[in-house]
Amino acid sequence: MTLTDLSMFFRPNGVAVIGASRDPQKFGYSIVHNLLSHHYKGMVYPINPTEERILDLTVYPEIGAAPDPLDLAVIAIPAPAVPAAVEACGIRGVKGVIIVSGGFREVGPEGVEREEAVARIAAQYGIRVIGPNCIGAIDAHTPLNTTFVTGMPRPGEIAFLSQSGAVAAAVMDWAVGSGVGFSRIVSLGNQVDVTTADMLGSIGQDGRTRVVTAYVEGIEDGRKFVEAASRTARDLPLVVLKAGRSDVGARAVSSHTGALAGDKAAYEAAFRRAGVLSARTMEELFDWGRTLAWQPLPKGNRVGILTNAGGAGILAVDALVDGGLEIATLQPETKEFLRKRVFAAASVENPVDILAGSGPATYAVCLDALLADENVDAVVVIQAPQDWFAPLSLAEVVGEVANSPLGRKKPVLAVIMGLASTSDATQVLHRKHIPNFAFPERVGSTLAAMWQRKQWLENHTPEVEANSLEGVDREAAGAVLIGIDGWLPPDRVEVLLRAYGIEVPGSGLAQSSEEAVELADSVGYPVALKLTGSRIVHKSDVGGVTLNVKSADEVRVAFDGMVSELPSELEIDGVMVQHMVRGQAELIVGMVRDTQFGPLVMVGTGGTQVELLKDVTFELAPLTGRQADEMLDRTAAGRLLAGYRGAAPADRAAVVEVIVQLAQIAVDWPGIEEIEINPLIVMEAGRGAAAVDGRVRVIVGG
Repeated sequence: MTLTDLSMFFRPNGVAVIGASRDPQKFGYSIVHNLLSHHYKGMVYPINPTEERILDLTVYPEIGAAPDPLDLAVIAIPAPAVPAAVEACGIRGVKGVIIVSGGFREVGPEGVEREEAVARIAAQYGIRVIGPNCIGAIDAHTPLNTTFVTGMPRPGEIAFLSQSGAVAAAVMDWAVGSGVGFSRIVSLGNQVDVTTADMLGSIGQDGRTRVVTAYVEGIEDGRKFVEAASRTARDLPLVVLKAGRSDVGARAVSSHTGALAGDKAAYEAAFRRAGVLSARTMEELFDWGRTLAWQPLPKGNRVGILTNAGGAGILAVDALVDGGLEIATLQPETKEFLRKRVFAAASVENPVDILAGSGPATYAVCLDALLADENVDAVVVIQAPQDWFAPLSLAEVVGEVANSPLGRKKPVLAVIMGLASTSDATQVLHRKHIPNFAFPERVGSTLAAMWQRKQWLENHTPEVEANSLEGVDREAAGAVLIGIDGWLPPDRVEVLLRAYGIEVPGSGLAQSSEEAVELADSVGYPVALKLTGSRIVHKSDVGGVTLNVKSADEVRVAFDGMVSELPSELEIDGVMVQHMVRGQAELIVGMVRDTQFGPLVMVGTGGTQVELLKDVTFELAPLTGRQADEMLDRTAAGRLLAGYRGAAPADRAAVVEVIVQLAQIAVDWPGIEEIEINPLIVMEAGRGAAAVDGRVRVIVGG
């Protein structure tokens, strides 16, 4: 058994419960009771120095006295005694420990010391630890329940990983009540050893799990998580609910890029790279999870809707369109077939509205016809409450058709609306692996997630290797970074960008109006004049930019005016004189280094209002050209480059190249904390793009 093998938490041959109790109010009793009542077939060893028998089992005074086989120990004793208990497990040769006890990192410095002691001892003996401060783990197929929570989900195909014990307990109760089966459930607690990334590599490797779901509050090692999630997503759908998605935790405010790169942007980029489906609510987490576990992925995004109520059908249409799906155009022969089998007043367009008086037999015929239509990739079946027949009978019919050879090729989602009269129908549908939703709006995001999964599998690009970019002068780039702690001087920024093939207009730094004129004559008119200085973050905010200067006299006037009006507290390095570049579009391209996930590359519409518009998107570096191209499609920048309002198309390929090059700079030089090009002027197609204004911040020792 290796340190990467976590099977002892799901399929142990023997389990010791340290802190076992005869008191039904204590965790030590509930854990032993759950192991026995849910029919764990291995050996159970209660550990308690003051008891002889608990629940008719022999009690051992300490774990060293427990016989073989013994793979796993569950610790439920006061926190101060836990480190010694973990050491006793190590001496005994136990390789897996679950610590349900609280009183560690969450209570302050004293708890942190205990947690560090547990980590040291576990590493010394090669023990893998879940917790502390967790509720335990479940494998419904083993069966194994090491939690103290009442109830056990039926065996199923959904694995659930939670950083919150309370959330895991609530999911268990929901699963029991809804009839949704689970394969494995794990509560990770404080993650002193086994992390979310570690468990992702193990929780789905049971041959029964068909989807992995997770509730995540935070991730310490972002790149490790992305690697583990990517490996998982290649084999199984991975749906994650990230709590705390607000922008409160912005990384920095020293540039537009830094101001916009908060926690939300970082996690979205990480999830997108790893193929994670990012749910916004617990409802979505398990709407998506059970549908992905039970139904095939759609081959396309065209959806057929079968309903007995027009209003419900319209709600479904709105939700599906909002999710980026299409309402299928039915084939003429399908409509002709339906027209002969429904009421005269019914609609055979999509949505197919068979009206309230129709019964289960009509649903069956119509559902079969929609599944047979080559223009339909998925079907939503809706029944609004009525008194013609029991919802249970419709559930039986939908289950039968959806599980026919034809039905198993396309996803079928049911919306038997309501609650009071539908619980039996929902249970039947779930047993037949048909997800049911109480209201039609929920099918939109669910089918959108399935379509997203389908596209990711088809378009997934293997990670681009660092340092793979050709034609880069890394020696020149490294030279300009030497001795810098803070913002890189403009002339060095130009050298760095040019070393990576990013075009920069001719320019120079002037200390006087006459030097400015000489530079303007050299780089060519018209020129732009820009104040430069380490304390000037956004030049336009202090009147530090003058554009389209066309003559020597205009250069002198602009230079003198900018310098004389500069606030006294601002020091400048000089005035940058730069050849004016005109183009079809202005973009912003940037990078900020996230503490968890590393360099985040940004692109979007540029200019002074970028923070107001927030029309930007982020990706993890390094990037492939395809990934950079997809970034443009997620913002209005893509439409600008295509030629907005009759303008000629701009050089999109050049922008893609700049994004990839900037990402490579971030990978090659970890000491660079921020890069921002704003604006990146994009010329007409085939004429390139130029970094008109660039800023680079370096941290010594970074």
